[in-house]
Amino acid sequence: MAITKKTTTKKEKTEKRKEKTEKKETKKTKKTAEKKVQDKKKIEKKEVKVKKKEVKVEKKEVKVEKKEVEVEKKKEAKKEDKPFISSEKKAQSKPVRYFEAVGRRKTSVARVRLFTQGEKLLFVNEKPYKEYFSTFELQQIAIASLERMKCLDHFRVSVKVRGGGIHSQAEAVRHGISRALVKFNPDFRKRLRRAGYITRDPRARERKKFGLKRARRAPQWSKR
Repeated sequence: MAITKKTTTKKEKTEKRKEKTEKKETKKTKKTAEKKVQDKKKIEKKEVKVKKKEVKVEKKEVKVEKKEVEVEKKKEAKKEDKPFISSEKKAQSKPVRYFEAVGRRKTSVARVRLFTQGEKLLFVNEKPYKEYFSTFELQQIAIASLERMKCLDHFRVSVKVRGGGIHSQAEAVRHGISRALVKFNPDFRKRLRRAGYITRDPRARERKKFGLKRARRAPQWSKR
């Protein structure tokens, strides 16, 4: 048997050469693209570092300016023979005065703070009370103790409520505000007690019992 050798034509050789050159070109393009991406990332990292350094320098400059101002104030105070008090100490020495109390109803708990300074508004969970309590009835319940004592325009009230439903939260707010008002002025106690705003309402939903549908509702009895 004679062995026949495969003969390659000129066209096939040229095609193979073209394929090889194309592969080399694709590899080169990929490498150049990857290099460009890496260079961009390096440049971005350098820019971020430079920005951070600039921010640090600005902060240091601000601190230096503050120190210089304080030194000048100290010099002026020495000339006038007055004790110098820094701005930080002033902020610490004058805390905001408020009257705090906790109100409860069912599973709702409201922490109330009455501020004598600032805008005379009522905020519940950092929202205006009219926005938090959507209905007019709930709004009136929340404000009731303030309206009773005619103190609605005398305090800035901030309340934080959690737990229970919206109705029980409104009643908890009323209970907390009335307690805080008593701390502000003990003479308010009689009028608020008469209105029933100081007493903690102990009524709550009774727990379900096993074998029953609810707390006391039994399943329907069938004869057979």
